Amino acid sequence: MAKTPSGKNTSGRGQRELKVKVKSARGRKLSSTRWLQRQLNDPYVKRAKAEGYRGRAAYKIMELDDKYRFLVPGARVVDLGAAPGGWCQVAVKRVNALGEKSGKAVGTILGIDLQEMEPIAGCELYQLDFMEDDADLKVKDWLGGQADVVMSDMAASSSGHKQTDHLRIIALCEAAAYFAFDVLDEGGTFVAKVLAGGAEGALQQLLKQRFSKVANIKPPASRSDSSEKFVVATGFRGAA
Repeated sequence: MAKTPSGKNTSGRGQRELKVKVKSARGRKLSSTRWLQRQLNDPYVKRAKAEGYRGRAAYKIMELDDKYRFLVPGARVVDLGAAPGGWCQVAVKRVNALGEKSGKAVGTILGIDLQEMEPIAGCELYQLDFMEDDADLKVKDWLGGQADVVMSDMAASSSGHKQTDHLRIIALCEAAAYFAFDVLDEGGTFVAKVLAGGAEGALQQLLKQRFSKVANIKPPASRSDSSEKFVVATGFRGAA
């Protein structure tokens, strides 16, 4: 009789996770059917629903922060492309934005996105294009100063052409980096999603010039078949 690592028996219908199969439907592309089946069987999706997070991406920022410790109590955080809000939800708890950790500094979270978002307790949400000329000034005004962390899980709309999509997300990440240069306090951290593929060399070089350490990591919550990875740049050197 098969057992799990904890020693529990896995036989019997009530004690085994059954994989959900999705039938193809008229008008639905095969790729859409595969995506739906993957979502239904994704343990991170199930965990997010059970724990009240707005998406599986919440676990990516958890894992990145567990390793690099940038979401600390009292930190002032800007989340670019924040919708649907999973990263903000994680940050609220970790920077003590609600003041629930007695004796710890209270942090601030700003969620920025082009689309309107459902409210998140402890988080200030703004509908804004961060690439507008005065966006950095607005953010610093809302924060009441500089940010300690600028983070981004943004991805450009897919064109279906791998090379084009790669260039688009790198360009978006570069724009986020330049925004971070304008709003980060000295010693601050920049975290952003990129795609592995070779075109990110210039971005890496730019970040190495402006930060003391630059790391690239694929957290466990990133799907194994995805080319995404995250850059974590710490120790911002300040205005050039």
